[in-house]
Amino acid sequence: MARPLRHEDYTVGWVCALPIELAAAQEMLDEEHPDLKRDPADNDENLYSLGSIGGHNVVIVCLPAGRIGNNPAAAVATQMRASFKGIRFGLMVGIGGGVPSDDADVRLGDVVVSQPHAMFPGVVQYDAGKATPSGFERTGSLNSPPQILLAAISKVQAAAARGRSKIGEHIAKIESVSKFKRSKAGPDILFKAAYEHTGGQTCKVCSSDQHQDRELRDEDDEVATHYGTIASGNQVIKDAAVRDKLSTELGGVLCFEMEAAGLMNSFPCLVVRGVCDYADSHKNKRWQAHAAGTAAAYAKEVLSVIPPSTVEAEKKIGNALLGQSTGVQYLLCE
Repeated sequence: MARPLRHEDYTVGWVCALPIELAAAQEMLDEEHPDLKRDPADNDENLYSLGSIGGHNVVIVCLPAGRIGNNPAAAVATQMRASFKGIRFGLMVGIGGGVPSDDADVRLGDVVVSQPHAMFPGVVQYDAGKATPSGFERTGSLNSPPQILLAAISKVQAAAARGRSKIGEHIAKIESVSKFKRSKAGPDILFKAAYEHTGGQTCKVCSSDQHQDRELRDEDDEVATHYGTIASGNQVIKDAAVRDKLSTELGGVLCFEMEAAGLMNSFPCLVVRGVCDYADSHKNKRWQAHAAGTAAAYAKEVLSVIPPSTVEAEKKIGNALLGQSTGVQYLLCE
Protein backbone atom coordinates (compact mmCIF):
# COMPACT_ATOMS: atom_id res chain seq x y z
CA MET A 1 0.00 0.00 0.00
CA ALA A 2 1.40 3.40 -1.00
CA ARG A 3 2.34 5.69 1.86
CA PRO A 4 0.06 8.68 2.46
CA LEU A 5 1.40 11.84 0.87
CA ARG A 6 2.28 14.95 2.84
CA HIS A 7 2.15 18.61 1.87
CA GLU A 8 5.91 18.65 1.30
CA ASP A 9 5.67 15.81 -1.25
CA TYR A 10 4.04 18.10 -3.82
CA THR A 11 6.65 19.72 -6.04
CA VAL A 12 4.61 21.37 -8.81
CA GLY A 13 2.09 24.17 -8.30
CA TRP A 14 -0.55 24.71 -11.02
CA VAL A 15 -2.59 27.94 -10.93
CA CYS A 16 -5.70 28.66 -12.97
CA ALA A 17 -8.20 31.51 -12.90
CA LEU A 18 -11.54 30.03 -14.02
CA PRO A 19 -13.55 26.91 -13.18
CA ILE A 20 -13.31 25.65 -16.78
CA GLU A 21 -9.51 25.92 -16.53
CA LEU A 22 -9.60 23.98 -13.26
CA ALA A 23 -11.70 21.27 -14.92
CA ALA A 24 -9.18 21.01 -17.78
CA ALA A 25 -6.30 20.71 -15.30
CA GLN A 26 -8.09 17.98 -13.36
CA GLU A 27 -8.68 16.03 -16.58
CA MET A 28 -4.92 16.02 -17.25
CA LEU A 29 -4.08 14.25 -13.98
CA ASP A 30 -2.79 10.68 -14.31
CA GLU A 31 -3.99 10.04 -10.76
CA GLU A 32 -6.19 12.04 -8.41
CA HIS A 33 -5.18 12.18 -4.75
CA PRO A 34 -7.43 12.65 -1.71
CA ASP A 35 -7.44 15.94 0.12
CA LEU A 36 -4.85 16.43 2.84
CA LYS A 37 -5.71 17.29 6.41
CA ARG A 38 -5.69 21.04 6.89
CA ASP A 39 -4.11 22.87 9.79
CA PRO A 40 -6.54 25.57 11.01
CA ALA A 41 -3.57 27.64 12.17
CA ASP A 42 -2.39 28.07 8.56
CA ASN A 43 -5.24 30.48 7.67
CA ASP A 44 -5.13 29.12 4.13
CA GLU A 45 -8.44 29.89 2.39
CA ASN A 46 -7.53 28.12 -0.87
CA LEU A 47 -9.15 24.85 -1.95
CA TYR A 48 -6.81 22.45 -3.74
CA SER A 49 -7.02 19.60 -6.21
CA LEU A 50 -4.22 17.07 -5.81
CA GLY A 51 -2.81 14.44 -8.13
CA SER A 52 0.13 13.36 -10.25
CA ILE A 53 1.30 13.89 -13.82
CA GLY A 54 4.29 12.04 -15.25
CA GLY A 55 5.46 11.05 -11.77
CA HIS A 56 5.24 14.60 -10.41
CA ASN A 57 2.96 15.33 -7.49
CA VAL A 58 0.90 18.35 -8.54
CA VAL A 59 -1.23 20.72 -6.48
CA ILE A 60 -3.82 22.70 -8.45
CA VAL A 61 -5.51 25.85 -7.23
CA CYS A 62 -8.15 28.04 -8.86
CA LEU A 63 -8.81 31.69 -8.08
CA PRO A 64 -12.03 32.31 -6.10
CA ALA A 65 -15.11 32.80 -8.26
CA GLY A 66 -15.35 36.36 -9.55
CA ARG A 67 -11.83 37.22 -8.38
CA ILE A 68 -9.58 37.48 -11.42
CA GLY A 69 -6.54 39.62 -12.06
CA ASN A 70 -2.94 40.01 -10.98
CA ASN A 71 -3.55 40.75 -7.30
CA PRO A 72 -5.88 37.78 -6.58
CA ALA A 73 -3.47 35.50 -8.46
CA ALA A 74 -0.55 36.68 -6.32
CA ALA A 75 -2.52 36.17 -3.09
CA VAL A 76 -3.62 32.64 -4.03
CA ALA A 77 -0.12 31.58 -5.13
CA THR A 78 1.44 32.98 -1.94
CA GLN A 79 -0.94 30.97 0.23
CA MET A 80 -0.28 27.84 -1.81
CA ARG A 81 3.49 28.11 -1.45
CA ALA A 82 3.13 28.66 2.29
CA SER A 83 1.06 25.47 2.64
CA PHE A 84 3.02 23.33 0.14
CA LYS A 85 6.64 24.12 0.92
CA GLY A 86 7.96 21.41 -1.42
CA ILE A 87 6.84 23.28 -4.56
CA ARG A 88 9.86 23.90 -6.79
CA PHE A 89 8.19 25.57 -9.77
CA GLY A 90 4.77 26.48 -11.07
CA LEU A 91 2.53 26.60 -14.10
CA MET A 92 -0.04 29.32 -14.82
CA VAL A 93 -2.42 27.63 -17.25
CA GLY A 94 -5.60 28.93 -18.84
CA ILE A 95 -7.04 31.04 -21.62
CA GLY A 96 -6.04 34.31 -23.24
CA GLY A 97 -6.84 36.70 -26.07
CA GLY A 98 -4.67 36.01 -29.10
CA VAL A 99 -2.87 38.60 -31.22
CA PRO A 100 -2.81 37.52 -34.89
CA SER A 101 -0.13 39.19 -36.99
CA ASP A 102 2.04 38.75 -40.06
CA ASP A 103 4.74 37.29 -37.81
CA ALA A 104 2.50 34.90 -35.85
CA ASP A 105 -0.45 33.06 -37.36
CA VAL A 106 -2.27 32.85 -34.03
CA ARG A 107 -5.65 31.13 -34.23
CA LEU A 108 -8.38 30.07 -31.83
CA GLY A 109 -7.41 26.97 -29.88
CA ASP A 110 -3.68 27.56 -30.40
CA VAL A 111 -1.33 27.54 -27.42
CA VAL A 112 0.86 30.46 -26.39
CA VAL A 113 3.83 29.87 -24.08
CA SER A 114 5.86 32.52 -22.24
CA GLN A 115 9.47 32.48 -23.41
CA PRO A 116 12.10 35.23 -23.23
CA HIS A 117 12.02 37.25 -26.43
CA ALA A 118 13.88 40.43 -27.37
CA MET A 119 13.97 42.68 -24.26
CA PHE A 120 11.20 40.88 -22.35
CA PRO A 121 11.50 37.80 -20.10
CA GLY A 122 8.35 36.06 -21.35
CA VAL A 123 5.70 38.17 -19.61
CA VAL A 124 5.34 41.96 -19.61
CA GLN A 125 2.92 43.99 -17.51
CA TYR A 126 1.70 46.48 -20.07
CA ASP A 127 -0.26 48.70 -17.64
CA ALA A 128 2.44 49.23 -14.98
CA GLY A 129 4.14 52.59 -15.22
CA LYS A 130 3.62 56.33 -14.97
CA ALA A 131 2.08 59.09 -17.03
CA THR A 132 4.62 61.63 -18.32
CA PRO A 133 4.29 64.69 -20.58
CA SER A 134 5.64 62.59 -23.44
CA GLY A 135 3.21 59.72 -22.81
CA PHE A 136 2.88 56.55 -20.73
CA GLU A 137 6.21 55.19 -19.50
CA ARG A 138 6.29 51.53 -18.46
CA THR A 139 8.33 50.76 -15.37
CA GLY A 140 9.42 47.67 -13.46
CA SER A 141 10.51 44.28 -14.69
CA LEU A 142 9.42 40.67 -14.25
CA ASN A 143 11.41 37.47 -13.82
CA SER A 144 11.84 34.85 -16.52
CA PRO A 145 10.37 31.36 -16.13
CA PRO A 146 12.58 28.95 -14.14
CA GLN A 147 15.51 27.47 -16.04
CA ILE A 148 14.18 23.91 -15.71
CA LEU A 149 10.95 24.92 -17.47
CA LEU A 150 12.79 26.70 -20.27
CA ALA A 151 14.84 23.52 -20.71
CA ALA A 152 11.60 21.55 -20.83
CA ILE A 153 10.33 23.83 -23.61
CA SER A 154 13.39 22.87 -25.67
CA LYS A 155 12.63 19.17 -25.17
CA VAL A 156 8.98 19.66 -26.11
CA GLN A 157 10.00 21.53 -29.27
CA ALA A 158 12.51 18.82 -30.20
CA ALA A 159 9.90 16.10 -29.72
CA ALA A 160 7.49 18.01 -31.96
CA ALA A 161 10.17 18.40 -34.66
CA ARG A 162 10.70 14.62 -34.61
CA GLY A 163 7.00 13.87 -34.80
CA ARG A 164 7.00 12.49 -31.25
CA SER A 165 4.86 15.07 -29.49
CA LYS A 166 2.05 13.66 -27.38
CA ILE A 167 0.11 16.90 -27.13
CA GLY A 168 -2.37 15.58 -29.68
CA GLU A 169 -2.96 12.53 -27.49
CA HIS A 170 -3.57 14.72 -24.46
CA ILE A 171 -6.02 16.87 -26.43
CA ALA A 172 -7.83 13.75 -27.65
CA LYS A 173 -8.15 12.59 -24.05
CA ILE A 174 -9.72 15.81 -22.86
CA GLU A 175 -11.99 15.96 -25.91
CA SER A 176 -13.54 12.70 -24.71
CA VAL A 177 -15.36 15.05 -22.34
CA SER A 178 -18.08 16.71 -24.41
CA LYS A 179 -17.57 20.19 -22.95
CA PHE A 180 -14.02 20.41 -24.35
CA LYS A 181 -14.66 19.22 -27.92
CA ARG A 182 -13.48 21.53 -30.67
CA SER A 183 -16.77 20.97 -32.51
CA LYS A 184 -18.59 22.67 -29.61
CA ALA A 185 -16.60 25.87 -30.13
CA GLY A 186 -17.94 26.76 -33.57
CA PRO A 187 -16.08 28.33 -36.50
CA ASP A 188 -12.79 30.21 -36.13
CA ILE A 189 -13.45 33.61 -37.68
CA LEU A 190 -11.07 36.55 -37.57
CA PHE A 191 -12.61 39.90 -38.49
CA LYS A 192 -10.64 42.77 -39.98
CA ALA A 193 -9.22 44.93 -37.21
CA ALA A 194 -11.17 48.04 -38.19
CA TYR A 195 -14.54 46.25 -38.19
CA GLU A 196 -16.51 46.57 -34.93
CA HIS A 197 -18.94 44.00 -33.56
CA THR A 198 -22.54 44.85 -34.46
CA GLY A 199 -24.11 43.62 -31.22
CA GLY A 200 -25.42 40.51 -29.53
CA GLN A 201 -23.72 37.55 -27.83
CA THR A 202 -22.54 36.04 -31.13
CA CYS A 203 -21.39 37.32 -34.50
CA LYS A 204 -24.38 35.99 -36.46
CA VAL A 205 -25.25 39.45 -37.74
CA CYS A 206 -21.66 40.61 -38.30
CA SER A 207 -20.80 41.02 -41.98
CA SER A 208 -19.07 38.05 -43.61
CA ASP A 209 -17.50 40.55 -46.02
CA GLN A 210 -15.32 41.69 -43.13
CA HIS A 211 -13.71 38.29 -42.51
CA GLN A 212 -9.91 38.32 -42.67
CA ASP A 213 -8.67 35.94 -45.37
CA ARG A 214 -6.34 33.24 -44.05
CA GLU A 215 -4.85 30.07 -45.48
CA LEU A 216 -6.44 26.82 -44.42
CA ARG A 217 -4.44 24.72 -41.99
CA ASP A 218 -3.82 21.02 -42.43
CA GLU A 219 -5.86 18.87 -40.07
CA ASP A 220 -2.61 17.61 -38.51
CA ASP A 221 -1.65 21.20 -37.66
CA GLU A 222 -4.97 22.35 -36.22
CA VAL A 223 -3.35 23.36 -32.93
CA ALA A 224 -0.12 25.35 -33.22
CA THR A 225 2.14 26.39 -30.35
CA HIS A 226 3.63 29.88 -30.26
CA TYR A 227 6.53 30.95 -28.05
CA GLY A 228 7.29 34.51 -27.00
CA THR A 229 5.89 37.45 -25.05
CA ILE A 230 2.59 37.37 -23.17
CA ALA A 231 1.13 40.73 -22.12
CA SER A 232 -0.49 40.83 -18.68
CA GLY A 233 -2.62 43.56 -17.12
CA ASN A 234 -5.65 44.30 -15.00
CA GLN A 235 -8.06 45.10 -17.80
CA VAL A 236 -9.80 43.06 -20.46
CA ILE A 237 -8.61 43.94 -23.97
CA LYS A 238 -11.65 43.98 -26.25
CA ASP A 239 -10.55 46.35 -28.99
CA ALA A 240 -8.50 45.33 -32.03
CA ALA A 241 -6.97 48.80 -32.41
CA VAL A 242 -5.80 48.83 -28.77
CA ARG A 243 -4.60 45.23 -29.11
CA ASP A 244 -2.47 45.99 -32.14
CA LYS A 245 -1.16 49.30 -30.75
CA LEU A 246 0.02 47.69 -27.52
CA SER A 247 1.54 44.77 -29.38
CA THR A 248 3.51 47.14 -31.62
CA GLU A 249 4.75 49.15 -28.62
CA LEU A 250 5.89 45.95 -26.91
CA GLY A 251 7.75 44.54 -29.90
CA GLY A 252 5.08 42.00 -30.77
CA VAL A 253 3.09 40.03 -28.20
CA LEU A 254 1.22 36.78 -28.75
CA CYS A 255 -1.66 37.14 -26.34
CA PHE A 256 -3.19 39.18 -23.54
CA GLU A 257 -4.22 37.87 -20.13
CA MET A 258 -4.84 39.10 -16.58
CA GLU A 259 -2.93 37.05 -13.99
CA ALA A 260 0.66 36.27 -14.91
CA ALA A 261 2.21 39.61 -13.95
CA GLY A 262 1.08 39.01 -10.36
CA LEU A 263 3.04 35.76 -10.20
CA MET A 264 6.36 36.07 -12.02
CA ASN A 265 8.37 37.74 -9.25
CA SER A 266 6.99 35.69 -6.35
CA PHE A 267 5.95 32.37 -7.89
CA PRO A 268 8.49 31.07 -10.47
CA CYS A 269 6.33 29.73 -13.27
CA LEU A 270 5.75 29.12 -16.95
CA VAL A 271 2.64 30.75 -18.41
CA VAL A 272 0.60 28.67 -20.86
CA ARG A 273 -2.46 30.15 -22.56
CA GLY A 274 -4.98 28.66 -24.94
CA VAL A 275 -6.31 31.25 -27.40
CA CYS A 276 -10.06 31.68 -26.86
CA ASP A 277 -10.66 34.97 -28.70
CA TYR A 278 -8.81 37.66 -30.62
CA ALA A 279 -8.97 40.41 -27.94
CA ASP A 280 -11.34 42.40 -30.15
CA SER A 281 -14.96 43.57 -29.97
CA HIS A 282 -16.11 40.18 -31.30
CA LYS A 283 -14.88 38.51 -28.10
CA ASN A 284 -17.19 35.82 -26.68
CA LYS A 285 -16.91 32.65 -24.56
CA ARG A 286 -17.59 29.93 -27.13
CA TRP A 287 -13.94 28.83 -27.43
CA GLN A 288 -13.05 29.02 -23.74
CA ALA A 289 -13.47 25.33 -22.90
CA HIS A 290 -11.53 24.00 -25.89
CA ALA A 291 -8.78 26.59 -25.44
CA ALA A 292 -8.49 25.70 -21.74
CA GLY A 293 -8.11 22.08 -22.82
CA THR A 294 -5.32 22.72 -25.34
CA ALA A 295 -3.40 24.80 -22.77
CA ALA A 296 -3.73 22.04 -20.16
CA ALA A 297 -2.58 19.46 -22.71
CA TYR A 298 0.58 21.46 -23.40
CA ALA A 299 1.26 21.84 -19.67
CA LYS A 300 1.01 18.07 -19.27
CA GLU A 301 3.52 17.61 -22.09
CA VAL A 302 5.96 19.95 -20.30
CA LEU A 303 5.74 17.95 -17.09
CA SER A 304 6.12 14.67 -18.97
CA VAL A 305 9.59 15.61 -20.26
CA ILE A 306 10.96 16.60 -16.84
CA PRO A 307 12.26 13.57 -14.88
CA PRO A 308 10.78 13.58 -11.35
CA SER A 309 14.25 12.65 -10.05
CA THR A 310 15.56 16.00 -11.32
CA VAL A 311 13.01 17.88 -9.25
CA GLU A 312 13.67 15.71 -6.20
CA ALA A 313 17.42 16.32 -6.50
CA GLU A 314 16.77 20.05 -6.73
CA LYS A 315 14.57 19.76 -3.64
CA LYS A 316 17.34 18.06 -1.64
CA ILE A 317 19.91 20.64 -2.73
CA GLY A 318 17.53 23.43 -1.75
CA ASN A 319 16.96 21.90 1.68
CA ALA A 320 20.71 21.45 2.21
CA LEU A 321 21.39 25.07 1.32
CA LEU A 322 18.59 26.17 3.61
CA GLY A 323 20.20 24.20 6.45
CA GLN A 324 23.58 25.78 5.75
CA SER A 325 22.00 29.22 5.71
CA THR A 326 20.31 28.59 9.05
CA GLY A 327 23.62 27.49 10.53
CA VAL A 328 25.37 30.63 9.36
CA GLN A 329 22.67 32.82 10.84
CA TYR A 330 22.99 30.95 14.16
CA LEU A 331 26.77 31.49 14.29
CA LEU A 332 26.36 35.16 13.54
CA CYS A 333 23.82 35.51 16.31
CA GLU A 334 26.19 33.81 18.74
